[in-house]
Amino acid sequence: METLPCKGCRGLCCGPVPVTAKELNRIKMKIKRMPKKLRSNLEDQTRYLGTCIFYDQDNDRCGIHSIRPEICKMFGYYKDLACFRKPELATQSLPAMKEDPVGILSVDFKWDYF
Repeated sequence: METLPCKGCRGLCCGPVPVTAKELNRIKMKIKRMPKKLRSNLEDQTRYLGTCIFYDQDNDRCGIHSIRPEICKMFGYYKDLACFRKPELATQSLPAMKEDPVGILSVDFKWDYF
């Protein structure tokens, strides 16, 4: 599968991010195990308004990539979630979500929650 050209996007497509209760629990566990210096660096970064709180602006990547929410994994490959730099990759129809979101990262869940 061809990958998205995320390098250089600086998180412009990383938000808003709806999360389910299950995803939120996994994220919470990862953040609790994250080294304090890494967490502090990620938490203190300035991001564009609406960008996910876990987008690592300094390193131009997702700070929780291994446990990122399902919506992030689908981004760019589904018609309703097309990447503006490579819209031709968005060929699939969006599937029904298995679980309803409980909120939005950066809006309902900020660093003080974690």
